[in-house]
Amino acid sequence: MMKRILVLFLLLCALPAVATVKVLATVPEWGALAREIGGERVDVTVATTAKQDPHRIEARPSLIARARTAGLIVATGADLEVGWLPLLLRESGNRRVQPGQPGYLEAASVVQLRNVPRTVDRSMGHVHAAGDPHFHLDPRNILPVAAALSERLTQIDPAGATVYRDNFERFAGRWRAALARWEAEGAGLKGNTFLQVHHSFGYLAHWLGLESRGELEHKPGIEPGSAHLGRIVASQQKTPVVMILRASYQNETAGRWVSERTGIPLVTLPYTVGGTPRATDLFGLFDDTLERIRNAAQRP
Repeated sequence: MMKRILVLFLLLCALPAVATVKVLATVPEWGALAREIGGERVDVTVATTAKQDPHRIEARPSLIARARTAGLIVATGADLEVGWLPLLLRESGNRRVQPGQPGYLEAASVVQLRNVPRTVDRSMGHVHAAGDPHFHLDPRNILPVAAALSERLTQIDPAGATVYRDNFERFAGRWRAALARWEAEGAGLKGNTFLQVHHSFGYLAHWLGLESRGELEHKPGIEPGSAHLGRIVASQQKTPVVMILRASYQNETAGRWVSERTGIPLVTLPYTVGGTPRATDLFGLFDDTLERIRNAAQRP
């Protein structure tokens, strides 16, 4: 009898850990971070893919169902998901994941936002009143979010405190080493100029010392017309930029049109985890982003 109990105990110990916290991340970067910090104690679903504009998705019934059972929702905040997340939260009926509750974490709350407009009105297009929400593209912003996520998971699931702390420490060590390598590799990029389809790469530019010369969009979130693009082409005749940057989810038509008429390379960046085949996690996201920019900057 004791032998059978011992065998059963050993079998149970060999079983994989059962996820304790159901996490719903609004975007792939936070889903990837939740997996890094939560490990086997979390079951992560991501509301969007790298091929979707995170500003514009629908609060589908499947997402509402996931939010209804979630123990933690991790959002970017800064109005990135303002078009759909409030509806998702309201329809879920889940009191644990409402703003102000432990089950709701906004990454924007632990970083310093850039480009906060002094005034906002509808004539300006899709402008974020709280500031630029694309802050994950400065890798220095990832660790504060990781630390906040570790603390929040510990609050929700105290039994996993050691797991979350240890996973964070391991991730932080790897991230600091990678950050030092990325900064060494990107040291020669300072001063390179670029155009971008949408104002998506402000934080990336600030980190690397790149200089933005404007956006292809006539107004934020509004597709440019031929007259506007024609003016951009004309402006590039004397002092052309080095590259045109586009996120993988953005329509390439405008960027391709300008590139073909100016000879300026159009560079597609992953923008988030899953945006390119190499960007399979947060480390691959920056490895691939940096390599693509360096290749464009080295073109004759």
